[in-house]
Amino acid sequence: MSAIPIDAASPYAITSTPNLLETRQLKAGYLGREVVSGVNLTVRPGEVVCLLGPNGAGKTTTLLTIAGELAPVDGIVMFSNVPTFTPMYQRVRTGIGLVTEERLVFTKMSTRDNLRIGGGDVDKAIELFPELEKRIDVRGGLLSGGEQQMVALARALSRNPQLLLADELSLGLAPMIVDRLLGAVRKAASEQGIGALIIEQHARKALRYSDRMYLMARGQIRMEMPSTEGLTRLDEIEEAYLSGTSESEEDHIERKRRKDKTKAWSRQRVRERELRRLTGTQVSRRHTSEDDHYLDAEQQRRDWQQRLRRGRKF
Repeated sequence: MSAIPIDAASPYAITSTPNLLETRQLKAGYLGREVVSGVNLTVRPGEVVCLLGPNGAGKTTTLLTIAGELAPVDGIVMFSNVPTFTPMYQRVRTGIGLVTEERLVFTKMSTRDNLRIGGGDVDKAIELFPELEKRIDVRGGLLSGGEQQMVALARALSRNPQLLLADELSLGLAPMIVDRLLGAVRKAASEQGIGALIIEQHARKALRYSDRMYLMARGQIRMEMPSTEGLTRLDEIEEAYLSGTSESEEDHIERKRRKDKTKAWSRQRVRERELRRLTGTQVSRRHTSEDDHYLDAEQQRRDWQQRLRRGRKF
């Protein structure tokens, strides 16, 4: 399926309608730890915006914060020029369509029920993806990966959302299926005025189907440009930003936690030395060289607890 030219985009994208989505100095992370910072991005009606970046750059964290699953550390998320602080389920009810990289298909339910349970229109979903008609009574777990992603995207688009948030639509799929999915997003934006923010690992395909791009690296927006310009500079962008990987969010949290713990122990040693000077009594015999041992033991304990929560010991 050929890409819809950017010049053929609907007039929704060039009207003076307020931005569907806007973030202002958004800071987000996990457990109060900042992973992304100073993120300013906008999505207008009828516009497809792609967010590119290496693995671990903070793209998914940004998307989940916009969707309401994560609370922002600082900054504002605005829908139609109105700041919002509501949880994710309320944002979805008021016109946000969300497609995560997990696809969120109920494996024991039929395709029809998977579409209906999310409030989607079955007839409209089949109109978007006619290949689902023959699989409408098949359980979700028996669908191929591409068909599952079609169900997830059709469920979101058939609800007529104002804004679509999609994370890695192409993950593990064949190029032909990726073109079908991105083409459906482009068509919805052009014909219905839906705004879309997509995270995509295939930069070239994402740029072909989008109007603008943001490039994120190490938790910050590094570039913003029209997709047509991004296509001409793609080799430069890939060499500078997309060839490697950023520090993962989990690594960032763990490194920050160790740093904070070491600082706390250093302050404790200062107090112990002062007490020893004033009282002449040895308060503690722990040495700096033992810090790594205690940190490693604590990390092993945390890993063990996480395995138990997931229901396995090894």
